Amino acid sequence: MDYSGDREVGDAHSSDDRCVTDEERVRDLQRKLYRKAKEEERYRFYVLYDKVCLPYVLREAYRRVKANRGAPGVDGVTFKALEAEGEGEFIEAIRKELVERSYRPSSVKRVMIPKPSGKMRPLGIPTIKDRVVQTACKMIIEPIFEADFQESSYGFRPRRSAKDAVREIKEHLKAGREQVYDADLSSYFDTIPHGKLLILVGLRIADRQMLHLIKQWLKAPVEEDGKISGGKKQKTGTPQGGVITPFTQKVISNLNDNFH
Repeated sequence: MDYSGDREVGDAHSSDDRCVTDEERVRDLQRKLYRKAKEEERYRFYVLYDKVCLPYVLREAYRRVKANRGAPGVDGVTFKALEAEGEGEFIEAIRKELVERSYRPSSVKRVMIPKPSGKMRPLGIPTIKDRVVQTACKMIIEPIFEADFQESSYGFRPRRSAKDAVREIKEHLKAGREQVYDADLSSYFDTIPHGKLLILVGLRIADRQMLHLIKQWLKAPVEEDGKISGGKKQKTGTPQGGVITPFTQKVISNLNDNFH
């Protein structure tokens, strides 16, 4: 991903906004954030929450969430129902909640899906509204952490895939490196410690509102068959299925090695 920063990064567009798409504006902002993070390895970003509230960021977040065609969350609201009432009104309502600091995530809907082994894997489905806000947040903070992540890391990263990892493994094999270490962590997503995760995120993000958003998603209750679990007392785990979950995995695995 060709990301890029100047001081506390702002929106650079002015006179030609009509000719620039929301996606292009987001990419431009991400490049600036990436450059700033890459140039100053220990720099902490204090002003980011306002960027999540930008109309074009929320519009692009909605577009990406819709493109994934996910199922509705606990509220049962679908894209069809949202757009029948007005996509613009929906996005503006989210923006207003964020600006007024009144946004609160809903419970996460848990469903069980079968694994190849025959076991069942829990999948958490946030509401469309929460997925939009999570995506907007991820679009802002991801380029900052991409500047720190290791080159050998491929999981859940922009424009990187398992095929890229296999290609690198083949190159290592050709070079005579034939030893392979395979490791897996049991119930990894369920055991991610919130405290450690927030400390690692805080190495780069000093914006309290952004940290509060992430903490709210970590503490969001889980609803399954009408029963509620988790909540504010939950100290570990991130629900698989949320937009922000793969990002938390990357932060734990990459930054823990880089900064310690």
